[in-house]
Amino acid sequence: MTKIMVVGPVGVGKTSLILALKKGDTAARKTQAISFVGGAIDTPGEYAQITRLYSALLVAAMDASVVLMVKDASDPRVTLPPGFAQMFARPVIGVITKMDLPCADFCLAERLLMQAGVGLPIFMVSAKTGEGIDQLYQFLEERGCCV
Repeated sequence: MTKIMVVGPVGVGKTSLILALKKGDTAARKTQAISFVGGAIDTPGEYAQITRLYSALLVAAMDASVVLMVKDASDPRVTLPPGFAQMFARPVIGVITKMDLPCADFCLAERLLMQAGVGLPIFMVSAKTGEGIDQLYQFLEERGCCV
């Protein structure tokens, strides 16, 4: 089984996503440094937002076979630069989180992930309700990824 790496800006729910995929019931806490959680690599959001920290993401990605790039459906801001996904020498899968929120804009989130260089498929999930988690888990499992 190979590892996944989860990347995205602060507050998008990267750690919550990992816990939901692991069927964990612990509460997510702020990730302060790159951490290895079972078969997942959890990255601090600042690493995706501060260009001088990109090299740390690239080094960590060497231990992963797939990168999950995460976008919060309730945040209309551009939080990842255009073409960001192309810096990884790994397949990059898009994940839209917080789909349970009433202000979620799936079309905008998908468009922003695609601008960042993510191709299809893009998964929509809610770590809070569990919606979409099983589909993402199955997709990753079919590709030999463990969480």
